[in-house]
Amino acid sequence: MQLAVSSYSFSRFGAGPEPNEKPDFFRLLDYCAAEGIAGLEILGVHFAEPHPDAQLLEALRAHSEQVGVPIIAVSAHHNFVTPDETRWEEEIQKLCRWVDVAAALNAGVVRAFGGRWATRPRFAEFMAANGEEPPLEGYQDDDGYAWSATAFRRCAQYAGDRGVTLALENHWGFTGTAAGVLRILRDTNSPWLRVVLDTGNFNFSPDQYAEMRVLLPHTVLVHAKTYVGGGIYYTADLDYTLIFRMLRQAGFQGYVSLEFEGKAHPEQGIPESLAMLRAALAESG
Repeated sequence: MQLAVSSYSFSRFGAGPEPNEKPDFFRLLDYCAAEGIAGLEILGVHFAEPHPDAQLLEALRAHSEQVGVPIIAVSAHHNFVTPDETRWEEEIQKLCRWVDVAAALNAGVVRAFGGRWATRPRFAEFMAANGEEPPLEGYQDDDGYAWSATAFRRCAQYAGDRGVTLALENHWGFTGTAAGVLRILRDTNSPWLRVVLDTGNFNFSPDQYAEMRVLLPHTVLVHAKTYVGGGIYYTADLDYTLIFRMLRQAGFQGYVSLEFEGKAHPEQGIPESLAMLRAALAESG
């Protein structure tokens, strides 16, 4: 296992105390190299444009190789849960575009979402309801799962043809439980669709560690949530020594990517989070 960091840790869409600006990926690669961080994960929405040009991607890849810090994943933002066929097709093309970006950066993984109804559009309301929401009128959850799996079958084939793995995150909505994640994996039935385990997104489950264990055999990337200064949205009580032991027992040997989501400034929260994760990783062995 090696520690990485997500660009989300540095710029959290205006929710954190840091300036609301998109991070400079070249500087983040330099930061990782200086701090001994093994990899960088990039959020697609942190690019200045939704269609990054080939010249920028080539320069990023070259800088990554120069400083010895791989770009391990690109995180896409999409939603296949819609009865609108035109929008559904657009969401498929969106995820496929980020597969192309990942391939250009030599990143082997694209983080993907299982989707949600968005009938509780305000995030605070959505969180107050434990990340659950009712279906659109006239539809049911089975429809949403079907739309998602059908889209993933197409996207997984596209990704596999380019040597990229899609990683489905447990991220509320249809993937708010391990059972929901596994349903999409089963219905998609592709070796190119695996799991990114987000340690902070089972906070509303009766046993968050039991939920995590279910996903470990399918996990190719881990998001390690931390909350220095208290959580922006909530604070999950996480035992990272236990989590690392679970990962070891499952034979996981991939990247654990820090997603700092605390109220402290990233200049404080990221170093403290990395120190905590490194101590827990050492203790777990």
